[in-house]
This record gives sequence, C-alpha cells and structure tokens, in this order.
Amino acid sequence: MDAALITAIAALVAAPVTAAGALFGTRGANRAAREGQALTGYDNLTQRLAAERDKAERDEQAAEARAAAADTRAAAADLRTAALESEIARLRALVTQLGGTP
Repeated sequence: MDAALITAIAALVAAPVTAAGALFGTRGANRAAREGQALTGYDNLTQRLAAERDKAERDEQAAEARAAAADTRAAAADLRTAALESEIARLRALVTQLGGTP
C-alpha cells in the first residue's frame, strides 16, 4: 500500500467520524442550552417564591400588630366599662341614700 491509498482510506474513515462528532456536538450544545434555560427559569422561580415568602411574612407581622392593637383597645374599653359601671353603682347608692329610687 502506498501513501496515497492510506491517505484516501483515512479520509474515508475520518469523514463519517467527523460528521458524527459534529452531530453529537450540536446535540450537546442544544441540550446545554435547554438546561441553561431550565436553570434560568428555576432561578427566576426561586426568586419569585422568596419574594412571596417575604411578603407573606410582612403581612403576618402587620396582622399580628393589628391584633395586638385591637386587644389593647378592647382592654381599654373594658376598663372604661368597669369604671362607668362603678360610677353608676355609686350614683344609685347616692340616690337611694338621699331618699329617691334609682
């Protein structure tokens, strides 16, 4: 076998191998692009979920603050009611002491 024949056989073998390499290389690049898009989408989803979690925590804190304020107002109203009932009882006793009927 002379060098020209060996070169021709090598070229015939190398052409399909090169084509197969290019085909698999393109598939690999496409797969990498899809995976990159998936990771980008996952990152965006993760960021949105973290933002939603933070908003929910702020909403919960605001609701707890409103509930605490409502409890404080209710306690103050109970104190005013008790004071008024005590004053009514005192005035009724005074009316009775003065000879009237309450």
